[in-house]
Amino acid sequence: MFRSNEPEDNRRAVRGNAALKRAPSTGSLLDQAESDPASNDAEPVRRTYRDNRPALESAPQPDPAWDDDGSSALEARLQAQWQSVTQIGIGHVLRWLQRGVALILFMAILGAVIAFGYTATTTPRYTVFTDLIVDPSNFNVTPDDLTAVNPQRDSQLLEVDSKIRVMTSGNVLRQVIRDMKLTEDTEFFKPSLLSSLLGSSGGDTSQEARELSVQRALEERIKATREERSFVVVLSVWTSDPEKSIRLSNAVVEAFQAQLFQSSSESAGRIAASINARLDELRTSVTASEEKVEQFKRDNKLQSSAGELTSSRISSALDTQVLDAQQRLIQAEARYNQMRAAVADRRTASASIFDSAAMTTMRGNFTVLEQQIGAMARTYGSRHPRLVALQSERATLENAIAEEADRILQQAKQDSDQARATLAQLRSRSDSERATVYTNNDAQVQLRELERDARAKAAVYETYLARTNQISERQEIDTSNVRVISNPVPPKSKSWPPATPVLIAGGAIAGAIIGTGLALVFGLLGYLRNARPRYISA
Repeated sequence: MFRSNEPEDNRRAVRGNAALKRAPSTGSLLDQAESDPASNDAEPVRRTYRDNRPALESAPQPDPAWDDDGSSALEARLQAQWQSVTQIGIGHVLRWLQRGVALILFMAILGAVIAFGYTATTTPRYTVFTDLIVDPSNFNVTPDDLTAVNPQRDSQLLEVDSKIRVMTSGNVLRQVIRDMKLTEDTEFFKPSLLSSLLGSSGGDTSQEARELSVQRALEERIKATREERSFVVVLSVWTSDPEKSIRLSNAVVEAFQAQLFQSSSESAGRIAASINARLDELRTSVTASEEKVEQFKRDNKLQSSAGELTSSRISSALDTQVLDAQQRLIQAEARYNQMRAAVADRRTASASIFDSAAMTTMRGNFTVLEQQIGAMARTYGSRHPRLVALQSERATLENAIAEEADRILQQAKQDSDQARATLAQLRSRSDSERATVYTNNDAQVQLRELERDARAKAAVYETYLARTNQISERQEIDTSNVRVISNPVPPKSKSWPPATPVLIAGGAIAGAIIGTGLALVFGLLGYLRNARPRYISA
């Protein structure tokens, strides 16, 4: 019967047991194992015997032809190795470590030596840090800037992250390379051996290639990160010299700020150029619209003053004049009628309606003459010659008064007729102007439409023109809100490699760990190599 995965010492004990069972003996296998105190395998033999005694007594003899089957042998060997692995204990591990102490010590010493060599040959790194506040809200120089401010915090953080990417972008790094002339610094650009031997003619030593090589080196030395829940950005830069690290960090910050300003300036320039290209079309459109308005006014004889058509103002003035003419006509007719009534009643001498200067003088003379006639009539009688002369003079004066009254009456009649004619003329002109106003009002409907179109185009043109001038001036203003809140300072110690004792201790520990692993691997391989399949027969 076949049994696999027994340790080598157990297999030797089992084969010894099988031989003893076939040979005549006075004692048992267990007694023989106990009788050999020098054997270290006594206990495994006893345990194996007790566990497998029924199988040993009833197992048939192995078939010699079984060993000739190669596949069965390989399968048996694999089963034996697997069974051996499952029986590995702490004792095996300790035994393997004990055998590999020399290897562990060698690997620890080798790790310490390698760590010391790395410390002695590695270029030290000196890292400096610069703290900046990258505020997503730029300075609001104008109320309507090029870009709108988004108050949402997530969007602001995305904008800050985008600016952080700009800080380590190729444009910023190339500007730093040119400002600090890093293509001539051997720390960043090391020519190949072939280029050094052949000079400038050997290899690719163009300025673009040198800048590209230095840029790749800078990308590994510069890192920008944003602190959580804030707009503070930490810029870390390392070189082999502390002062150079500080200069490089300051150059990166300056190039970053210049790149932000250049980006906003270029954006403003592109917008201004686009608007300028559109302004020519708008200017032509506005000119054509305004010319159309003026041509329409000329065709329809529309003239305005202070926003009001002249025909409307004339019509309003004529209406006022018609009212005045009506008033004058009424007054002239009333005066004429009063005069006619006074003449009919023979009150020309006493009526106040006759108010000429001559009439006033004659009235005064008539009054004096009446007084004289009355006095003389009371004194001398009615036939006195002087009284007769005065009466004759009074009759002459009354005729003169009557003639003056008739003249004034005729003048009043002429004034009345003239007022009536003037009123008729003004009414005719007013009617004519009113018809013109109606025609102009109808034309003004179309005129207002043309003027609205012209005003709208002019407003757009003026807006674009003012915006273009504003954006052109905006190109010269830096509105980016980036502030340095902590300048870089020289580091107290190098950031890499660690201190020599620490690195040597770490190398020794790493070597010891590797040696331990190798010792365990070698022990396990040896253990598996000794695993053999076995046969147990009754």
